[in-house]
Amino acid sequence: MGLTSKAFLAAAIMLAVVFFAATVWLWPRLARRSAPAVFGRVGLLLATQVTVFVSVALVANNSFLFYGSWADLFGQKQELGVVTDRAAGALASKNIVRVGIQRPDGPGGSLPTRNGRIDKVVIAGRESKIESSAYVYLPPEYFQPAFARRKFPAVVVLTGYPGVSENLLKGLRYPRTAHDRVKAGRAQPMILVMLRPTVAPPRDTECVDIKGGPQTETFLGKDVPRAVSDEYRVGKLARNWGIMGNSTGGYCALKIGLHHPDRFAASAGLSAYYKAAEDPTTGDLFHGDQDARNRSDLMWSLDHLPQPDSSFLVTTSKHGEGNYRSTMRFLDKVKAPAQASSIVLDSGGHNFNTWRREIPSALDWMSSRLSES
Repeated sequence: MGLTSKAFLAAAIMLAVVFFAATVWLWPRLARRSAPAVFGRVGLLLATQVTVFVSVALVANNSFLFYGSWADLFGQKQELGVVTDRAAGALASKNIVRVGIQRPDGPGGSLPTRNGRIDKVVIAGRESKIESSAYVYLPPEYFQPAFARRKFPAVVVLTGYPGVSENLLKGLRYPRTAHDRVKAGRAQPMILVMLRPTVAPPRDTECVDIKGGPQTETFLGKDVPRAVSDEYRVGKLARNWGIMGNSTGGYCALKIGLHHPDRFAASAGLSAYYKAAEDPTTGDLFHGDQDARNRSDLMWSLDHLPQPDSSFLVTTSKHGEGNYRSTMRFLDKVKAPAQASSIVLDSGGHNFNTWRREIPSALDWMSSRLSES
């Protein structure tokens, strides 16, 4: 059974109930001072507490999707294998390969014209030489005859660290939310390219082009939109592309949008921070290069580099988020021709529940800043 499966959760809760009932039922019989009775009491208490703890942990994990699978929980690498087609026009030229298809959650059946489609793909970066798996959500309109010749705007969607891309589908429900916003007339149909910024697991590269290491900024800022535009009906101009994410993914989205206005017209950071982290998970990102370190500081970039002709959305909460003051500083530093918008909740933590409250409006905002051609 999968880590997030309802069957596994139900089994854990049932086991906790059984051990609790057994403890209540057998406790009088184990009241003696003999060694077997003492060990019996200890065993029952331990079993009850462990099963209750596991049940509570599973409920929390299913709500927030801290871990999407057993492999994620135990830190095992779970990147998809790369299918290499030796025929003409293969991976070497397209730099993207579809390795699977799945149906989005929600009503509409299996017909893409009603519910859209999610492609599992592997993207091979032409410049960065990075290979990473991703999910590409194609809205129902992509398959409808009335839109057969239309190109669609696209949004790169990034998880936090050390999240997995499945979190964007299951926990944050991006495809379902995007579909609902279009049906409500609040947003235009958009293609979503969903992946995690952890392209060299378990290292957190903070979306930096590391000297002698992973070129993450180049992969996300250049290779991904180029590969997707070559494979799907997406334009290649900045006004066709947006980028957004939560936590580390939010920092990456703002950073890439700030430094690549020729690729992205709009960037959204949900619960973002504004300076690259440097800790044991990142290793040495800059190798003593102060210019590179400054460039990764978004406040420094806004103060010292030309302001881009781009739009930025940031989110925070007055109570519960640690980035409230820094977000206000970021907003103050954005000057024309750049434009800044914000979502400020009265309260909300650094978690999936908060981001689910922000994503619908963030997608509406993103849609209003992008065009199909």
